[in-house]
Amino acid sequence: KTVNDTALRFGGRMEDVFNKVADIICSQLNIDKSAVTMDSEIIKDLGADSLDIIEMLMSFEDEYGISIPDEVSQNLKTVGDIVALIEKK
Repeated sequence: KTVNDTALRFGGRMEDVFNKVADIICSQLNIDKSAVTMDSEIIKDLGADSLDIIEMLMSFEDEYGISIPDEVSQNLKTVGDIVALIEKK
């Protein structure tokens, strides 16, 4: 399942959210956007550490005007998890 397949089912908004989330992750981790997919695990696949994750979550909160409680953030493992969370807000 690719991002584009998923985005088509959600009228394109999910793709927009994915692209912005991927931009923030790439900027934070200094990695190429081609390395980021919906299934990428933030720590295992993209090499984030706990400080990176905190900074990313703060960036997502600022970008989307949302609050991500600690109990929710602990369950965010993949890029898709983050996109889905933002979609729900």
